Amino acid sequence: MELRHMRYFLTLAEELNFTRAAERLMIAQPPLSRQIRDLEEELGAPLFIREHHALRLTEEGVLFRDYASRIITMADQSVTDIREYDQGLHGTLYLAEVEGKAPHLMAGWISGFAAQYPNIQFILWNGNSDEVVNRIRKGLSDIAVIMEPYDPAGLHSVQVYSEPWVAMFRDDHPLAKKKSERISMHDLAGYDLIIPSRESRLREISDWFGANSETPHVVARIANVVTAYELCKEGLGVAIYPAAAGDIVPDTGNVRIRTISDKGIRASYVLIYSDEHPLNAVTAKFIEHIRSSLSDRSL
Repeated sequence: MELRHMRYFLTLAEELNFTRAAERLMIAQPPLSRQIRDLEEELGAPLFIREHHALRLTEEGVLFRDYASRIITMADQSVTDIREYDQGLHGTLYLAEVEGKAPHLMAGWISGFAAQYPNIQFILWNGNSDEVVNRIRKGLSDIAVIMEPYDPAGLHSVQVYSEPWVAMFRDDHPLAKKKSERISMHDLAGYDLIIPSRESRLREISDWFGANSETPHVVARIANVVTAYELCKEGLGVAIYPAAAGDIVPDTGNVRIRTISDKGIRASYVLIYSDEHPLNAVTAKFIEHIRSSLSDRSL
């Protein structure tokens, strides 16, 4: 199997049409058909379902597409790295992050790194921790910042930040009568709650209430803290989010933000990268830069 076989396959997987794929590859259709048949024979499985004037990927084809995409990306990146090695550090960093404090952390690292290596391009993707971990495992992103909890299998990880959780509620909510700037999980028991959408978050928050033999009453699970804030403004309930929510939405108008004071209830941010995919020169250098930044911060 050669790289050109994978390129032929990936082009056909995008077009799902032999004629269009052959035109893109600037080859005749019969050689393309023959190369795909040879590839299927080598793999021992059909990659496409051939229908009248149409193609569809088989399950094996979908799996092979993921592997082939990663291999071609690494092959192209290796050529770029070698060609530009003598010209200083060049290339593209594919980064991913969750909301909260992660954008602030990532922006600081990027700014410092870009000052040292001005020929680096940065491509950032944002999603929840489960989505970000999936991108790292598939090789779609090089480095990411997520929040615990997560499945650490196949990942290198470094804790980079920790912060408390906060509760957000409207100023006519009963909790607004408390004069303290801090609030406990026991105080939140019995009220309608708005929490992050991840299933692992629901389990984690349930455990916090369970420590007091209480059960949370969740009325909404929202991926975006801005939407949670807007629901609080409308009086739907109390939102529980990491403290960085206060940097995103204001503690003004008719919504109040109070720190949850229970010991051990904190949001931890983790830098992750794959334990299974080799690091290119740019990624390795960026990780070194982040570790240096974290070391300087601890002094």
